[in-house]
Amino acid sequence: MDIDEEKIDAAVLALLRLTLHDERRAWKGFDWNAMERLHRKGMISDPASKAKSVVLTDEGLCQAEELFRVLFARIE
Repeated sequence: MDIDEEKIDAAVLALLRLTLHDERRAWKGFDWNAMERLHRKGMISDPASKAKSVVLTDEGLCQAEELFRVLFARIE
């Protein structure tokens, strides 16, 4: 199966929104490769640290909010 990593990254970024705390920190319990790609794209801080969470950048936070709405909000 050919996997679209862009879609995976979008879903992971949206799901990081679920674990937000301290305004922009999120638990980093997702696929390591996806987290590294999000870091390279400038969406999150470096996941290769001892911290149990990452910090979403301004752009990452905005995109996470938008993707969360697009992927998970009910359409009424």
